[in-house]
Amino acid sequence: MVGMSVDVVIVGGGPAGLSAALALGRGRKRALVVDAGTPRNARAVEMHNVVTRDGTPPPEFRRLAWEELARYPSIAKRTERVLTIEGELGAFDVTLETGVVRARRVLLAVGMIDELPDTPGFQAHWGRSIFQCPYCHAWEVQDRRFGVLASSVDLLDFAIFVRGWSRDVIAFTDGGLEVPEDIRQRLVLANVGLEERPVRALHGGEHLEAIELEGGERVAREVLFARPPQRQTDIVRALGVDLDAQGFVRVDESQQTSRAGIYAAGDLTTFAQGATMAIAAGTLAAARLNHELTRELVLAAEI
Repeated sequence: MVGMSVDVVIVGGGPAGLSAALALGRGRKRALVVDAGTPRNARAVEMHNVVTRDGTPPPEFRRLAWEELARYPSIAKRTERVLTIEGELGAFDVTLETGVVRARRVLLAVGMIDELPDTPGFQAHWGRSIFQCPYCHAWEVQDRRFGVLASSVDLLDFAIFVRGWSRDVIAFTDGGLEVPEDIRQRLVLANVGLEERPVRALHGGEHLEAIELEGGERVAREVLFARPPQRQTDIVRALGVDLDAQGFVRVDESQQTSRAGIYAAGDLTTFAQGATMAIAAGTLAAARLNHELTRELVLAAEI
């Protein structure tokens, strides 16, 4: 049985979902933000590259967001999981742990799931000494000994890029990459080291200290940049929306997915992942939703 009806259910309470809620609140649309309380950036101590909020701890960012959203009576929150999403444009039934919500539209803002390797020490240092985004973390660790775990030629180029934050950079291919000769020469010109032996373990206490290679040699490193494989959440996969070649949800210029009435914003739609991009995408999606819903409600004489 449907317990409440809203214009939009927003699945996910990170930067994309919260920004969408703000825009929808200001557009006088009824929106429910459903957040399971398990943020992808749970290991992050601070968020960066967000103007006026640079250095803010993620929990404080969310607290401030909800303090602002409290001004808008049409915005509500549930801290629980979404179990299923069924229905069609104008009438989606979103089943939560505590009941069913009817929504005209759904906005997915759940991010991605990082599939961390089982290399000893990797999970312990993830989010503390191992990072994905230099704009988010490199300033705080600038001029330290950097490593880049390069599983592709693109990431070898990325190792050259992070030279902007440190003069001491080594690319580690983990024994799984054939390095083209022109890339080797480019790494030499950029003064980026190249280590092609398999990585066996990461060592250190609270922070990374060394990377152990096959044979037992340890290479001193304090920071490692890596892009582990990612996968969509179960709720996104169950919806059957189209994904692109990299596994991200395919959206149009309005942030709408291949399924009518279901929108997506944030990390689940792009390789360019970060709070600022997610905020922008969430706002864009909400603006398009507000425009579409207003037209629909006015023509139906519901407002």
